[in-house]
Amino acid sequence: MKEFNIIIEQGEDGYLLSEVIELPGCHTQAKSFDQLLKRTKEVISLYLECMKPETVEQKFLGIQKIAV
Repeated sequence: MKEFNIIIEQGEDGYLLSEVIELPGCHTQAKSFDQLLKRTKEVISLYLECMKPETVEQKFLGIQKIAV
């Protein structure tokens, strides 16, 4: 079992959005948090079945807010 980091945001329409940091283009949406986590697990499984994961392991360090 492998662990992944996800970013969760709320869209303008109220849907929750998740993006898997280590898997480019791997994202989904749902109306509830529980449903979002379920769908995120599903999309990760599909991604790994269909795509070759990057050969270079990425190490997630964190998120930083910056004002400009």
